[in-house]
Amino acid sequence: MKATSIRKVILLILLLFAFSCSHIEKELYDTVISDINLISIEDGSITTKTIYIHRGIIKKISSFDSIDTYTTKHKINGSGKYLLPGFWDNHIHLRGGDSLIEENRNLLPLFIANGITTVRDAGGDLTNAVLEWKKDIDNTKLIGPTIYTSGPKIDGVNPTWAGSLEVASVKDISKALDSLQKIPSDFVKIYDSKISRENYLETIRQATARNMISSGHMPFTVELSEAIQSGIGAIEHLYYILKGCSTKEKEITQAIIANKLGFWDSMEQLTATYQDSTAQKTFQLLKKQDTYVVPTLHIGNILSYLDEVDHTHDPYLKIIGKGIIKTYDGRIKRAVNASEEAKKSRKKLNSFFKELTNSLQKANIKLLAGSDSGAYNAYTYPGISLHYELEAMVAAGLSPLQAIQTSAYNGSRFLKKDILSGTVTVGKVSDLVILNSNPLEKITNTRNIHRVIKKNQIYDPIKIAKQYDCLDCFTFKN
Repeated sequence: MKATSIRKVILLILLLFAFSCSHIEKELYDTVISDINLISIEDGSITTKTIYIHRGIIKKISSFDSIDTYTTKHKINGSGKYLLPGFWDNHIHLRGGDSLIEENRNLLPLFIANGITTVRDAGGDLTNAVLEWKKDIDNTKLIGPTIYTSGPKIDGVNPTWAGSLEVASVKDISKALDSLQKIPSDFVKIYDSKISRENYLETIRQATARNMISSGHMPFTVELSEAIQSGIGAIEHLYYILKGCSTKEKEITQAIIANKLGFWDSMEQLTATYQDSTAQKTFQLLKKQDTYVVPTLHIGNILSYLDEVDHTHDPYLKIIGKGIIKTYDGRIKRAVNASEEAKKSRKKLNSFFKELTNSLQKANIKLLAGSDSGAYNAYTYPGISLHYELEAMVAAGLSPLQAIQTSAYNGSRFLKKDILSGTVTVGKVSDLVILNSNPLEKITNTRNIHRVIKKNQIYDPIKIAKQYDCLDCFTFKN
């Protein structure tokens, strides 16, 4: 074959190759985050990755940005930034009655502005409204986090909280759980103001038999081991953990049953009789039963010092509704009017709870970060309080990674949603937070937020802050 013919053949092959390459169909994505520092929530390792998102799902994670192989509606340059799953606040309250429906609704964007893409609503009296908000958020008609809700709490007759399901018999418990399943609620929240020890334990047993996740307070007529062995999924707050770490738990329980001792009166005795060997046995039982613990340290810091700290100039009060602010009055008055001895005891207990949280972490108990924000919980603001909770955990002795794990990672596992979320993984929902600085180096960097991604929506926290006309309500940089 002549040289000219060979050249023609080669040229034809090259033209055909170029033509075929030009017609390779490119992959289509809604959002691509390129060259970002992806933090592995499991072990804290950091790798540079490009994340490909389509229809609210993470479709691909690659080690480099293959820019010629795809098209995208939104491109985010992640260089120098850090990626985590969107934060979870594992204990909030949407409540306050019909008059506060709009005030609660208006605060939902605060969670997104603070990088919180999911919340666990731990019982309230706005169930119908919450269910509507869930739909509106899913349909992007409302800016807000995914809401997992317990619906109304379960308690005894004449309960403290409005809207609670009252149980006085085994039959009442069955009806209450039927109604929660009908909603359907995402977990069962049990409160301790009026419920009897028998009905409390029976509620847990019945919920467990129905494969319903449960969490709650615990009446002091019950021993902690009884609640754990009955199948409670999570213990809300540390009072009940403390009780199970006392060498005198049985005696104190019997004194409370006999009405010889009250809840707050027992605290000093419980603290004084805390014993590490007893605590370790309790921790082992918690581990064996896979029971989670929600420390709620931040609200403890707030409430313990209401008599000393002036919150009247808090920036967040500019955007919290007047009706919700009014609900703060009860806690404030009780704190201010308490005896000096009671104030001192409260602060001492608060400090002890920090040590207890560190002990739980060292024992590898699964902790959940929850702010307890909502109406009636004075100055514990939606959104930012989750970051304060993470900071309180680090101050108690946890590493930044351990604190961050108590948010989305543990939260998704507790509610059995870890197939859908909790890590930045192919196939999971694209609920993500992009940070400007490394939170493993400094926990306050969780507040240094660049963008928040909720499925297909991309949010700029500063724009949300401007909508509230309160830029000083947020901390975008340290």
